[in-house]
Amino acid sequence: MPSDPLTADHVLEFPGGYTRTTGPVIGRFLTELRDGRLMGVRTAEGRTLVPPLEYDPATGEPVTDEWVEVGPAGTVTASAWVHEPRENHPLDRPFAWALIRLDGADTALVHAVDAGSPKALPPGTRVRPVWRAERRGHITDISHFAPEVTKIVSPVSTRYRLTASPSLTRFLEGVRDGVLIGCRCATCEKVYVPYRLTCPECGNPIAGEVTLPDTGTVTTFAINNLPDPRAPEVPFVSAYILLDGADIPLIALVGGVPAHQVRQGMRVRAEWVPAEERTLSMTNIRWFTPTGEPDVEL
Repeated sequence: MPSDPLTADHVLEFPGGYTRTTGPVIGRFLTELRDGRLMGVRTAEGRTLVPPLEYDPATGEPVTDEWVEVGPAGTVTASAWVHEPRENHPLDRPFAWALIRLDGADTALVHAVDAGSPKALPPGTRVRPVWRAERRGHITDISHFAPEVTKIVSPVSTRYRLTASPSLTRFLEGVRDGVLIGCRCATCEKVYVPYRLTCPECGNPIAGEVTLPDTGTVTTFAINNLPDPRAPEVPFVSAYILLDGADIPLIALVGGVPAHQVRQGMRVRAEWVPAEERTLSMTNIRWFTPTGEPDVEL
């Protein structure tokens, strides 16, 4: 006996195509499609059927002769996503078969929706038809439906020039040289960083510089989930760090530790870029990393 089963390929087809008459109701619907209109037919109970039928599916009674233009927009009530379109599908990319209730209709029409992804097509999505340039009176005169535009992305770019003040220039010169320069008010004795020329608390001029260590304590922080070119990874942490000897915190990135392990009171140290790569910029400090010391009670 043969080891493999016997198989044979067959094709069932109607030479010249299967031809049927459309009747007055479907024929009117298809004629209107050819002219770029979506029409429904009224039942005796006042419901609008789209696509139209010759008989009311709820009562079995013949529909009326009253036609109503509907849509063209509609609402998706349900959908099924097609990940791998076949040769005879309406689109050559992933799409959805959807039930679409056109505005003014009481029933839903099945058609293809080009949504990009299934997440972009929840029930309630508003869609509009995309018509073919050449129409012949067929449901495929609508190439597919597409979601209405609900948001746009506008590129925003503003160019501006910032001139550093003498105090900021002095602070950045210190950062370039690997030191953090602050200042002490002679009146209230508060130590501030970055370096400044007047005291923000008492308003007196400040003349004396203070060199601060590059170690400090995290006082508060935020976990960020949007990319930033300065950050080591996403999510990353930006924190207020109170440098040892300072009275106000400095904002900086925290790295070298998973974001969920950063905490208030954590002791950290600045991680500097190599001296030959430094410029007049805070990017000379990549971020602050944990020192391993015990936390500080705040």
